[in-house]
Amino acid sequence: MKMQSMRTLGALLAAASLVGSLAACVPLVVGGGAVVGTMMAVDRRTAGTQVEDEGIELRAVNRIREAMGERAHVNVTSYNRQVLLTGEVPTAADSQKVEQIVLAVDNVRSVVNDLGVMANTSLSQRSKDTFITGKVRASLVDAKDLTANAFKVVTERGVVYLMGRVTQREAKRSAEIARGVDGVHKVVRVFEVISEEELARGVAAQPAPVSQDPAAARLLSGSGWHQPGDQAGGVPAVAARALHVGI
Repeated sequence: MKMQSMRTLGALLAAASLVGSLAACVPLVVGGGAVVGTMMAVDRRTAGTQVEDEGIELRAVNRIREAMGERAHVNVTSYNRQVLLTGEVPTAADSQKVEQIVLAVDNVRSVVNDLGVMANTSLSQRSKDTFITGKVRASLVDAKDLTANAFKVVTERGVVYLMGRVTQREAKRSAEIARGVDGVHKVVRVFEVISEEELARGVAAQPAPVSQDPAAARLLSGSGWHQPGDQAGGVPAVAARALHVGI
């Protein structure tokens, strides 16, 4: 069992290292690039949504590059048309600018903005993030009570972001596993929560309509993230059933 686990980790880290070497010279990264792990064999999104997500990432990266040039390091990760922004930008105004650029991309339904206002991370830090992502992915694969390819993993400065369409049980279990990985400073869950019945049916449901959810709004507001329609001091509009953001 231990040997199998080591082989799994080795394969995942080899793949992550290859992506990292290819992305090392590019400040804007599609799908998180060097710090994203995902399995393509099975996905809880529809095939059409997977294609849309890829298109969103490519269009967003191109537009951010045109606007920001080499001044920023931005990872763009889209899952079921919800976009996670991680990385670093020079100013708070740049963070808002990047967010608005992504919100204007066709098919984007919401943006979770966790860009840091600071200098770009070093290649050494990004390599550490790549290694952490590989270890989290391997740990999810080894967990017999989870479907590892239901999760997308993004790591930035030791913070692990988990994305996917999962049940409450899967959300809690995956976060526990990620927290147990060496080098992880914090785990942030950016999930679309589905019911056990939906999971049993295997239905790739459409995104829930956007509505006002005060509890989720407080959580998002406290985290510094913004959703479409978010105003200073106001309550952001979030998808009440589908969106779950937590630590």
